[in-house]
Amino acid sequence: MTKYILSDRSFRDEFLKKVHKTDNNYQLVFENNLNQKEDWEKVEITIGWKKSWNEKLLYEKTPLKWVQSISAGVDYLPLDQFKQYGIKLTNSSGVHAQAIADHLLAILFMQNRGLFTAIKNQQQANWQMADNYYMLQDLRILIIGTGKIGQQLASYLNFFDNHPIGINTNGRTIDSFRKTFSLDQLEEQASIADVVINILPLTDDTYHLYNKEFFQNMKESATFINVGRGPSVDTQDLYQALQNNAIAFAAIDVFEQEPLPADHPLWGLENILITPHISGFTPHFQKKFMAVFFENFTTFAKEGELTENEVSLASGY
Repeated sequence: MTKYILSDRSFRDEFLKKVHKTDNNYQLVFENNLNQKEDWEKVEITIGWKKSWNEKLLYEKTPLKWVQSISAGVDYLPLDQFKQYGIKLTNSSGVHAQAIADHLLAILFMQNRGLFTAIKNQQQANWQMADNYYMLQDLRILIIGTGKIGQQLASYLNFFDNHPIGINTNGRTIDSFRKTFSLDQLEEQASIADVVINILPLTDDTYHLYNKEFFQNMKESATFINVGRGPSVDTQDLYQALQNNAIAFAAIDVFEQEPLPADHPLWGLENILITPHISGFTPHFQKKFMAVFFENFTTFAKEGELTENEVSLASGY
Protein backbone atom coordinates (compact mmCIF):
# COMPACT_ATOMS: atom_id res chain seq x y z
CA MET A 1 0.00 0.00 0.00
CA THR A 2 1.25 3.48 -0.85
CA LYS A 3 2.16 5.59 2.16
CA TYR A 4 2.13 9.38 2.08
CA ILE A 5 4.68 11.97 3.12
CA LEU A 6 2.62 15.15 3.51
CA SER A 7 4.57 18.37 3.02
CA ASP A 8 3.50 21.92 3.82
CA ARG A 9 5.78 23.29 1.06
CA SER A 10 7.07 22.39 -2.37
CA PHE A 11 10.46 20.83 -3.03
CA ARG A 12 12.73 20.41 -6.00
CA ASP A 13 12.27 17.45 -8.34
CA GLU A 14 15.46 15.86 -7.02
CA PHE A 15 13.80 15.61 -3.60
CA LEU A 16 10.80 13.79 -5.05
CA LYS A 17 13.04 11.42 -6.99
CA LYS A 18 15.14 10.63 -3.94
CA VAL A 19 12.04 9.76 -1.89
CA HIS A 20 11.01 7.26 -4.57
CA LYS A 21 14.54 5.89 -4.88
CA THR A 22 14.91 5.41 -1.12
CA ASP A 23 11.58 3.59 -0.75
CA ASN A 24 9.05 3.48 -3.58
CA ASN A 25 6.26 2.67 -1.12
CA TYR A 26 6.26 6.34 -0.14
CA GLN A 27 4.85 9.23 -2.14
CA LEU A 28 5.33 12.94 -1.42
CA VAL A 29 1.95 14.73 -1.45
CA PHE A 30 0.46 18.10 -0.60
CA GLU A 31 -2.75 19.04 1.17
CA ASN A 32 -4.62 19.68 -2.07
CA ASN A 33 -3.96 16.03 -3.02
CA LEU A 34 -5.90 14.80 0.01
CA ASN A 35 -9.57 15.02 -0.90
CA GLN A 36 -11.00 12.06 0.99
CA LYS A 37 -10.76 10.79 4.56
CA GLU A 38 -9.07 7.71 3.13
CA ASP A 39 -6.30 9.89 1.70
CA TRP A 40 -5.47 11.31 5.13
CA GLU A 41 -5.33 7.78 6.52
CA LYS A 42 -2.29 7.12 4.32
CA VAL A 43 -0.22 9.94 5.83
CA GLU A 44 2.63 8.38 7.80
CA ILE A 45 5.12 11.27 7.73
CA THR A 46 4.77 15.04 7.53
CA ILE A 47 7.34 17.63 6.56
CA GLY A 48 6.33 20.76 8.42
CA TRP A 49 2.97 21.21 10.14
CA LYS A 50 -0.24 23.22 9.85
CA LYS A 51 -2.74 23.77 12.66
CA SER A 52 -5.50 22.58 10.34
CA TRP A 53 -3.89 19.14 10.34
CA ASN A 54 -4.49 18.66 14.08
CA GLU A 55 -8.04 17.36 13.73
CA LYS A 56 -7.18 15.25 10.68
CA LEU A 57 -4.04 13.54 11.97
CA LEU A 58 -4.08 13.64 15.77
CA TYR A 59 -6.32 10.89 17.15
CA GLU A 60 -6.12 7.39 18.61
CA LYS A 61 -4.53 4.90 16.19
CA THR A 62 -3.47 7.67 13.82
CA PRO A 63 -1.36 6.46 10.88
CA LEU A 64 1.01 9.37 11.49
CA LYS A 65 4.33 8.17 12.90
CA TRP A 66 6.83 10.94 12.33
CA VAL A 67 6.82 14.74 11.97
CA GLN A 68 9.88 16.43 10.48
CA SER A 69 9.95 20.08 11.53
CA ILE A 70 11.28 22.63 9.05
CA SER A 71 12.71 24.71 11.89
CA ALA A 72 15.04 24.00 14.79
CA GLY A 73 12.52 25.39 17.30
CA VAL A 74 9.38 23.30 17.84
CA ASP A 75 7.50 25.27 20.51
CA TYR A 76 4.68 26.07 18.05
CA LEU A 77 3.85 22.38 17.52
CA PRO A 78 1.28 20.33 19.52
CA LEU A 79 3.95 18.44 21.46
CA ASP A 80 1.59 17.05 24.10
CA GLN A 81 -0.59 15.45 21.43
CA PHE A 82 2.41 14.07 19.58
CA LYS A 83 3.47 12.45 22.84
CA GLN A 84 -0.06 11.19 23.57
CA TYR A 85 -0.37 9.46 20.20
CA GLY A 86 3.17 8.12 19.99
CA ILE A 87 4.29 10.38 17.13
CA LYS A 88 8.02 10.97 16.79
CA LEU A 89 9.39 14.43 16.09
CA THR A 90 12.66 15.57 14.53
CA ASN A 91 13.78 19.14 14.01
CA SER A 92 16.10 20.87 11.56
CA SER A 93 18.83 21.63 14.06
CA GLY A 94 22.06 22.33 12.21
CA VAL A 95 20.43 23.17 8.89
CA HIS A 96 20.46 26.88 9.71
CA ALA A 97 23.63 26.91 11.84
CA GLN A 98 26.05 28.43 9.36
CA ALA A 99 23.60 31.03 8.05
CA ILE A 100 22.64 32.21 11.54
CA ALA A 101 26.27 32.28 12.66
CA ASP A 102 27.08 34.39 9.57
CA HIS A 103 24.22 36.75 10.52
CA LEU A 104 25.53 37.08 14.08
CA LEU A 105 29.09 37.69 12.96
CA ALA A 106 27.89 40.42 10.60
CA ILE A 107 26.10 42.18 13.47
CA LEU A 108 29.18 41.97 15.68
CA PHE A 109 31.35 43.55 13.00
CA MET A 110 28.80 46.23 12.11
CA GLN A 111 28.26 47.30 15.71
CA ASN A 112 31.82 47.11 16.98
CA ARG A 113 33.47 48.73 13.96
CA GLY A 114 31.03 51.63 14.03
CA LEU A 115 29.45 50.77 10.69
CA PHE A 116 25.85 51.30 11.80
CA THR A 117 26.87 54.82 12.82
CA ALA A 118 28.71 55.31 9.53
CA ILE A 119 25.59 54.41 7.52
CA LYS A 120 23.47 56.94 9.44
CA ASN A 121 26.13 59.62 9.07
CA GLN A 122 26.49 58.98 5.35
CA GLN A 123 22.77 59.54 4.85
CA GLN A 124 23.23 63.00 6.38
CA ALA A 125 26.57 63.75 4.67
CA ASN A 126 28.05 63.91 8.15
CA TRP A 127 31.80 63.23 8.50
CA GLN A 128 31.71 61.97 12.08
CA MET A 129 33.33 59.12 13.97
CA ALA A 130 31.48 56.66 16.19
CA ASP A 131 32.04 56.89 19.95
CA ASN A 132 34.06 53.65 20.14
CA TYR A 133 35.72 51.08 17.91
CA TYR A 134 36.47 47.55 19.11
CA MET A 135 38.10 44.41 17.79
CA LEU A 136 36.35 41.11 18.40
CA GLN A 137 39.24 39.93 20.55
CA ASP A 138 38.48 42.83 22.94
CA LEU A 139 34.97 41.62 23.74
CA ARG A 140 33.59 39.26 26.36
CA ILE A 141 30.88 37.50 24.35
CA LEU A 142 28.29 35.36 26.14
CA ILE A 143 26.49 32.80 23.95
CA ILE A 144 23.37 31.43 25.61
CA GLY A 145 22.77 28.08 23.92
CA THR A 146 25.77 25.96 22.95
CA GLY A 147 24.10 23.75 20.33
CA LYS A 148 25.00 23.66 16.66
CA ILE A 149 24.43 27.37 16.04
CA GLY A 150 26.35 28.39 19.15
CA GLN A 151 29.22 26.08 18.28
CA GLN A 152 29.38 27.39 14.71
CA LEU A 153 29.54 30.98 15.96
CA ALA A 154 32.15 30.07 18.58
CA SER A 155 34.37 28.49 15.91
CA TYR A 156 34.09 31.68 13.83
CA LEU A 157 35.01 33.81 16.83
CA ASN A 158 38.02 31.63 17.64
CA PHE A 159 39.42 32.52 14.21
CA PHE A 160 39.34 36.18 15.28
CA ASP A 161 41.09 35.36 18.56
CA ASN A 162 37.89 35.56 20.59
CA HIS A 163 37.02 32.68 22.90
CA PRO A 164 33.40 33.13 24.02
CA ILE A 165 31.69 32.09 27.22
CA GLY A 166 28.83 29.61 26.86
CA ILE A 167 25.65 28.93 28.80
CA ASN A 168 23.84 25.58 28.64
CA THR A 169 21.55 23.62 30.92
CA ASN A 170 24.24 22.00 33.07
CA GLY A 171 27.48 23.81 32.27
CA ARG A 172 28.97 20.90 30.31
CA THR A 173 32.18 21.64 28.44
CA ILE A 174 31.86 22.45 24.73
CA ASP A 175 34.69 22.78 22.22
CA SER A 176 35.50 26.32 20.98
CA PHE A 177 34.21 27.92 24.20
CA ARG A 178 36.66 29.35 26.72
CA LYS A 179 34.38 28.22 29.51
CA THR A 180 30.77 27.13 29.94
CA PHE A 181 28.35 27.71 32.78
CA SER A 182 24.92 26.36 33.69
CA LEU A 183 21.72 28.33 33.14
CA ASP A 184 21.64 28.93 36.90
CA GLN A 185 24.72 31.13 36.48
CA LEU A 186 23.29 33.21 33.63
CA GLU A 187 22.63 36.34 35.69
CA GLU A 188 26.21 36.52 36.96
CA GLN A 189 27.74 35.96 33.52
CA ALA A 190 25.39 38.39 31.76
CA SER A 191 26.37 41.15 34.19
CA ILE A 192 29.99 41.13 32.99
CA ALA A 193 29.45 40.43 29.27
CA ASP A 194 29.96 42.98 26.50
CA VAL A 195 27.67 41.04 24.17
CA VAL A 196 24.83 38.68 25.16
CA ILE A 197 23.48 36.40 22.43
CA ASN A 198 20.36 34.26 22.89
CA ILE A 199 20.05 31.08 20.83
CA LEU A 200 17.90 29.06 23.26
CA PRO A 201 14.72 27.21 22.27
CA LEU A 202 11.44 28.34 23.82
CA THR A 203 10.34 26.34 26.85
CA ASP A 204 8.46 27.15 30.05
CA ASP A 205 11.84 28.00 31.59
CA THR A 206 12.91 30.40 28.82
CA TYR A 207 9.62 32.30 28.34
CA HIS A 208 10.36 35.98 29.14
CA LEU A 209 13.77 34.96 30.45
CA TYR A 210 15.01 38.30 29.17
CA ASN A 211 13.00 40.86 31.11
CA LYS A 212 13.39 44.12 33.01
CA GLU A 213 15.52 42.59 35.74
CA PHE A 214 17.77 40.86 33.22
CA PHE A 215 18.44 44.01 31.20
CA GLN A 216 19.02 46.11 34.33
CA ASN A 217 21.64 43.56 35.37
CA MET A 218 23.57 43.96 32.10
CA LYS A 219 26.33 46.53 31.52
CA GLU A 220 25.05 49.84 30.14
CA SER A 221 27.58 49.50 27.32
CA ALA A 222 26.42 45.97 26.40
CA THR A 223 24.72 44.63 23.29
CA PHE A 224 21.83 42.11 23.39
CA ILE A 225 21.11 39.90 20.37
CA ASN A 226 18.21 37.46 19.94
CA VAL A 227 18.09 34.85 17.18
CA GLY A 228 16.46 32.23 19.41
CA ARG A 229 12.71 32.54 19.93
CA GLY A 230 10.67 35.73 20.16
CA PRO A 231 8.75 35.01 23.38
CA SER A 232 12.00 34.50 25.29
CA VAL A 233 12.17 38.31 25.39
CA ASP A 234 9.64 40.54 27.12
CA THR A 235 9.29 43.04 24.26
CA GLN A 236 8.04 45.91 26.40
CA ASP A 237 10.89 45.45 28.87
CA LEU A 238 13.38 45.42 26.00
CA TYR A 239 11.92 48.67 24.67
CA GLN A 240 12.22 50.32 28.08
CA ALA A 241 15.79 49.09 28.49
CA LEU A 242 16.80 50.55 25.13
CA GLN A 243 14.88 53.79 25.61
CA ASN A 244 16.41 54.33 29.05
CA ASN A 245 19.89 53.27 27.92
CA ALA A 246 20.00 50.41 30.39
CA ILE A 247 21.77 48.63 27.52
CA ALA A 248 23.51 50.25 24.58
CA PHE A 249 22.23 48.30 21.59
CA ALA A 250 20.06 45.35 20.55
CA ALA A 251 19.75 43.32 17.37
CA ILE A 252 16.51 41.34 17.26
CA ASP A 253 15.54 38.85 14.55
CA VAL A 254 12.60 37.16 16.32
CA PHE A 255 9.68 38.77 18.16
CA GLU A 256 6.74 37.81 20.35
CA GLN A 257 4.43 39.15 17.66
CA GLU A 258 5.40 38.74 14.01
CA PRO A 259 5.33 40.81 11.97
CA LEU A 260 6.26 43.46 14.51
CA PRO A 261 3.37 45.98 14.25
CA ALA A 262 4.21 49.10 12.24
CA ASP A 263 3.19 51.31 15.17
CA HIS A 264 5.38 49.51 17.72
CA PRO A 265 7.69 52.01 19.47
CA LEU A 266 10.74 49.80 18.86
CA TRP A 267 10.74 51.02 15.25
CA GLY A 268 11.39 54.55 16.47
CA LEU A 269 14.58 53.76 18.40
CA GLU A 270 18.01 54.33 16.90
CA ASN A 271 19.85 51.81 19.10
CA ILE A 272 18.22 48.67 17.71
CA LEU A 273 18.56 46.61 14.54
CA ILE A 274 15.27 44.93 13.58
CA THR A 275 15.37 42.10 11.05
CA PRO A 276 12.25 40.16 9.91
CA HIS A 277 13.14 36.64 11.12
CA ILE A 278 15.68 36.09 8.34
CA SER A 279 18.87 35.04 10.13
CA GLY A 280 18.55 31.45 8.91
CA PHE A 281 17.72 32.23 5.29
CA THR A 282 20.01 30.76 2.64
CA PRO A 283 19.57 29.68 -1.00
CA HIS A 284 21.01 26.31 0.03
CA PHE A 285 18.31 25.50 2.61
CA GLN A 286 16.69 22.67 0.67
CA LYS A 287 20.01 20.93 0.07
CA LYS A 288 20.93 21.08 3.75
CA PHE A 289 17.42 20.08 4.81
CA MET A 290 17.41 17.13 2.43
CA ALA A 291 20.60 15.80 3.99
CA VAL A 292 19.02 15.78 7.46
CA PHE A 293 15.69 14.37 6.27
CA PHE A 294 17.13 11.52 4.22
CA GLU A 295 19.54 10.50 6.97
CA ASN A 296 16.43 9.74 9.01
CA PHE A 297 14.14 8.62 6.19
CA THR A 298 16.54 5.87 5.12
CA THR A 299 16.55 4.22 8.55
CA PHE A 300 12.88 4.99 9.20
CA ALA A 301 11.75 3.28 5.99
CA LYS A 302 13.82 0.19 6.83
CA GLU A 303 13.64 -0.05 10.61
CA GLY A 304 11.17 2.57 11.83
CA GLU A 305 14.01 4.33 13.65
CA LEU A 306 15.28 7.92 13.61
CA THR A 307 18.99 8.65 14.00
CA GLU A 308 19.30 12.44 13.76
CA ASN A 309 17.74 15.40 15.59
CA GLU A 310 14.98 13.55 17.44
CA VAL A 311 13.26 15.94 19.85
CA SER A 312 12.36 15.01 23.41
CA LEU A 313 8.63 15.65 23.61
CA ALA A 314 8.98 16.13 27.36
CA SER A 315 11.59 18.89 27.26
CA GLY A 316 10.77 20.39 23.84
CA TYR A 317 14.32 20.18 22.51
